[in-house]
Amino acid sequence: MLSSFSQPTFSPLLANVHSHASPLFEKESFLGFITNSTLVALCVLGLVLWFARKATKNMTLVPHKAQNTFEFVIEFLYGQVEGIVGAKQARLAFPLLGTLFIYILVSNWFGLLPGVGTIGWGESTGPLSIKAAHDPLLRPPTADLNATIGLSISAFLVWLFLTIKEVGVWGFVVHTFGPKGGLKGIMGIAVAAVFLFVGVIEIVSIIIRPVTLSIRLFGNIFAGENVLHTMSDLLAGQGPVMSFLGSVALPLPFYFMELLVGLLQAIVFTLLCSVYIQLSTTHDDHGHEDGHH
Repeated sequence: MLSSFSQPTFSPLLANVHSHASPLFEKESFLGFITNSTLVALCVLGLVLWFARKATKNMTLVPHKAQNTFEFVIEFLYGQVEGIVGAKQARLAFPLLGTLFIYILVSNWFGLLPGVGTIGWGESTGPLSIKAAHDPLLRPPTADLNATIGLSISAFLVWLFLTIKEVGVWGFVVHTFGPKGGLKGIMGIAVAAVFLFVGVIEIVSIIIRPVTLSIRLFGNIFAGENVLHTMSDLLAGQGPVMSFLGSVALPLPFYFMELLVGLLQAIVFTLLCSVYIQLSTTHDDHGHEDGHH
């Protein structure tokens, strides 16, 4: 049973996306954890899994269209990841990084579909129309801070696992705080103090990575939704014909911009995760060479 919402109505094409997800059922019910963001996230997940299953179910030497598209995307993404983290780490990190990129991209673009963020409940302005969908039935997952935090924490945990697996706990400590250059005496002590301070800064930056990753993705997607909403309301109150034409024509150029923003944010999120893995799993070869000397 839907929670205490008024009768669902439809806004003219675009509506504001609220800054938080809204529950679709009573909070006390068994399904109280399902929000409008969770619903779209499940749709995106189902869509990705369905296409992956369709592309790999009956694979042939002469690939069909779905298999060909799927293989092209995976091979391209794997090549990009391997070029950043290296061949060894790519085998371990790609399942996460490839999934992150595809899921974030589809989620970003899914939020631009008609009805996502526009069909819901709000102040009625006429038959089947509302002023703004304050509680949309469908909400873009990446415009919900809870979802982006979950993605960032998942990436952080995998980064931690790959780092400890590759260099070990002591190796990570030495890599972060250990002095470089092989200097001795007073200069060596001074350099060690500097690198100790730099190591503390590095630890702080590592701790806040999930925060910066999640807020960057959330902020860009949420801001894009509000830009579309603002442009669609510029001709509001100018008569039914002008209001409708304005809600369609004015946001149209920004739709193409949001398509690009959705792609760029998926690239940035995945690229930063790849760079973090590469930086923490790279051995300090110079330190080993100095030890031999």
